[in-house]
Amino acid sequence: MNQEIRVCQNCKQDFIIEPEDFAFYEKMKVPSPTFCPECRLKRRLVWRNERILFRSTDAESKKEMFSGFPEGANSKVFELEHWKSDSWDALEFGQEYDFSRSFFEQYRELLYSVPWPAKSVQSMVNSEYCNQAGYFKNCYLCFNGDRMEDSAYTTQCSDGKFCFDCALSNASELCYECVSVSGSYKTVFSQDCENCVEVWFSKNCVNCNNCFGCVNLRDKSYYFLNEKCTKEEYEKKFFEINNTTYNDVQKVLQRTKDFFLNFPQKYYHGFRAIQSAGDYLRNVKNVKSSYFADDAQDSKFLYNVYLSTKDSYDYGPWGNASSQMYECLTCGDQCNQEKFCFESWPACRAMEYCCFCRSSSDCFGCVSVKKKQYCILNKQYTKEEYEELIPKIKKHMEEMPYIDKKGNVYKYGEFFPEEFSPLAYNETVLQKIYPLVKESAVAGGYSWREPDMREFVTTKLAEDIPQDINNVDDSILKEIIQCIECKRAYRIIAPELQFLQKMKLPLPRLCILCRQTRREALVNTPRYYARTCDCAGEKSENGLYQNQTKHSHKEGECPNKFETSYVPDKKEIIYCEQCYQQEVT
Repeated sequence: MNQEIRVCQNCKQDFIIEPEDFAFYEKMKVPSPTFCPECRLKRRLVWRNERILFRSTDAESKKEMFSGFPEGANSKVFELEHWKSDSWDALEFGQEYDFSRSFFEQYRELLYSVPWPAKSVQSMVNSEYCNQAGYFKNCYLCFNGDRMEDSAYTTQCSDGKFCFDCALSNASELCYECVSVSGSYKTVFSQDCENCVEVWFSKNCVNCNNCFGCVNLRDKSYYFLNEKCTKEEYEKKFFEINNTTYNDVQKVLQRTKDFFLNFPQKYYHGFRAIQSAGDYLRNVKNVKSSYFADDAQDSKFLYNVYLSTKDSYDYGPWGNASSQMYECLTCGDQCNQEKFCFESWPACRAMEYCCFCRSSSDCFGCVSVKKKQYCILNKQYTKEEYEELIPKIKKHMEEMPYIDKKGNVYKYGEFFPEEFSPLAYNETVLQKIYPLVKESAVAGGYSWREPDMREFVTTKLAEDIPQDINNVDDSILKEIIQCIECKRAYRIIAPELQFLQKMKLPLPRLCILCRQTRREALVNTPRYYARTCDCAGEKSENGLYQNQTKHSHKEGECPNKFETSYVPDKKEIIYCEQCYQQEVT
């Protein structure tokens, strides 16, 4: 089949369906999409609360708990152990399929009548205040990750120990305020680094150790602001900068931020992306139009997917040995052939339009079923009955579609309508990626809920806490500190203080949310712009960077064009893969 240009029924913009896309849809036995890739991503992510814990109560026992869903969502939520228990059965809510009503109408009624689990976690040890996570031990306010230990305030991190205030990082230890760091040890205030040891305030460094304020280095030791030093010279310069005091750290952060703008950046973030396109890609092959993908192949339109994901479209977050996934989020751990599902894991197979299901297969339109097969709308069928009824339901979905409040038509092949989500726009991961004010969100057809934040009486202003970590003792653990930016209250927890004292780093003066917002500002959003390489031959186009080697295009401007998440009017110097590699290797 040839390439086709379609018009998104939601945003009315053109989008392209390639021949390989049609081949995937045919293999999955689904119709081609009617929403563009960005609108499909937004439609899924409006269901994803990544980092907010709401104070709530178990719908049956009235036990107080923390939940990923707000009280005002009109959903029935059980505390996790209650939900997992045998004290209730999801099939008790089963209903006959009604061919006089649309499938989505029937599903919404079922969805909000069956209990949901309060949190999406598994195998957690002493990590009560975490969500969207698995195999955490001694973690606090860590979200969206796997196999973390003795850490706090992380998002989208995995396989780490003693990491604080980090995002998008994996297989690292003793790291602080890092973004997109992998396989590193004792790396601080750095981003886009891999296999680094004792690296401070640096960017885009690989296999480096004992480097400070460096950018674009490979296999280097004892470098200070990209200049080679002897071990003695480096240590002298390092200790001249007092990293133990807050003001000195802020000065270094600004200094290195300005310094980095004098060097080229690769047009995408990542390493070892073979025949792939997107951003934040690592160890991928034939992965296209994807954002945050690690260890994946033969897939397209992925978002935050990792650990051996194959042959999937419009999928994520999650992964972990999953394949043939389509229009699914928060599904993973050896799942296969899932379509249009949310929160259905592990080892789920051939599930369609299911939410909160566990270890099940061959189910359609089910909610919270566990270890079941051949169920429709939570009603049990025989294999023969199931296989006879499913084609009739899909045909009925074509003939009697659901129409949302925007006028979008939902037939078989569309993910759940945005308006079915229990979350308001500002409670979802969308607010991080596509931030909106209330008026814009409501105008776009989304709901908005003002946060019910518990206010605490502060006992100390952030500007009054000691500048130097050497002057801090355990009494700080009793203080309720007022953030210098948003004026909300925050505390220093004991493991955090011990970590900062060990690393000789000052106490933060921003609350957790403000620190998180600053880290997120370092991460590009999944919007792509057509650009041309900024290499002008002997130097960058703006003249700030002098090339260190001769490039294949010689003295002329590089003709390479690409799509990048770097916004054209920003100050960064953006090079294509070839020009960048000639400058950093």
